[in-house]
Formats: sequence, structure tokens, C-alpha cells
Amino acid sequence: MNDQAKPYQQLIAKCWADDTFKQRLLADPAGTLAAEGIDVPAGVSVMVVENTEQVFHLVIPARPSELSDDELRGADGGSDARECFGDAYPYLG
Repeated sequence: MNDQAKPYQQLIAKCWADDTFKQRLLADPAGTLAAEGIDVPAGVSVMVVENTEQVFHLVIPARPSELSDDELRGADGGSDARECFGDAYPYLG
């Protein structure tokens, strides 16, 4: 696991274990992240959404500026959604 992903994975685990925390994160993402020690740079908005059995949010990350068009065309994440989400979203399989 890369070091940047760990705090976010911990946030998700905390949301699953504590509904009050999850509701606070949904209502005030930047404030809740700051309280958890995750810095949100000035001028950056944070939107938190929750996947359900009926709704799956697909987030398209910002295009990396340091990759050429040829590098982007050849990019492959190397995993499928089931590896990331397990059986939580059976419609991904």
C-alpha cells in the first residue's frame, strides 16, 4: 500500500465503524479531514459522496500534467475494481 493511500483507507474504515463520524465527514469534509490531520490545501474543495448498492460513483482523477499523450494511452492500472472493493459492489464483477 502506498503511503498516500493509508490515511484515506483509515478514514473509510472509521466511517464504516462510526456512523456519526461518517455523517460529519459528509457534512464538513475539509473540517473533518483537518481534525484527522489530513491537510487540505487552500483553494481546494473536497466533496465526499457515499456509494450504495444502487449508486456507484466513478471518480476520474485529474490528468497528470507530467505524462505525454503516448504515456497516457499506454497506462494501465493493473487491477480491476474487484481488487479494490472486494465483494462490496457485486455489479462491478
